[in-house]
Amino acid sequence: MHAIVAIKQVPDTSNVRINPETGTLIREGVPAIINPYDAHAVELAVRLKRKFGGKVTVITMGPPKASEALVECAEQGADRGILISDRKFSAADTLATSYVLARTIEALMAEEPVDLLLFGKQAIDGDTAQVGPGVATRLGLPLISYAVSVESFDPIARTGVVHRRTERGIEVLQTTLPALLTVEKEIAAIERAPLPDVIRAAQYTPEVWSASEPVAFDVTKIGIKGSPTIVGKAYTPPPKKAGAAVKVADKGVAPTVAEALAKIKIANVVKF
Repeated sequence: MHAIVAIKQVPDTSNVRINPETGTLIREGVPAIINPYDAHAVELAVRLKRKFGGKVTVITMGPPKASEALVECAEQGADRGILISDRKFSAADTLATSYVLARTIEALMAEEPVDLLLFGKQAIDGDTAQVGPGVATRLGLPLISYAVSVESFDPIARTGVVHRRTERGIEVLQTTLPALLTVEKEIAAIERAPLPDVIRAAQYTPEVWSASEPVAFDVTKIGIKGSPTIVGKAYTPPPKKAGAAVKVADKGVAPTVAEALAKIKIANVVKF
């Protein structure tokens, strides 16, 4: 069994602030963490490896500092970590990012077969939930998003049964392998790393791939050149003010409802 997990190192959003002048995130002094959903994807991959044998490869695109996240994944039990890092990848949006990750995965699939691709459902610094589905589309693979559990996984029969969350409840889907899953945190609770993995991670150095080696990327599809998305403005919305309060005890039900509806109409919140 060979699983590839795509992760992202993100700023801890509990400490994120926005520069009021530039409208951009202030990253200086903010600790970087593995995107929480991605960490649970790594945990699932490691559990499947321990059950069926095989290996787990973790990939990420980012600056040199992102290698720290790959070392953490090695501590979780991942076997191989690949950092895709080059200044030419800077300012990539989800379209350019999905292209880079898809090309990387194609190269890895050419080296050896892959049974499962895992992504967190979204990154907490962007919340687009677009990269995983974008990679699945580029690779022409079955996609199951918002996965919450794996009922069965058979790398020999090349099938799997996955539960995914929808607005109407839980769907149970059967898929052929390889398939791509974007996962929720419930997919696998993160356990304490075994001592052998901790020792190995302390001595582990991830591989680094550039924009030209060992995979040649189309420069028109990476970085800012390959990113048609434009953020017009980012800002912290002003705090909401408390609304007017009307009490049934003061006027009775009917007059109070009438007054409330009148205030809503004046505020133009709801049009009747």
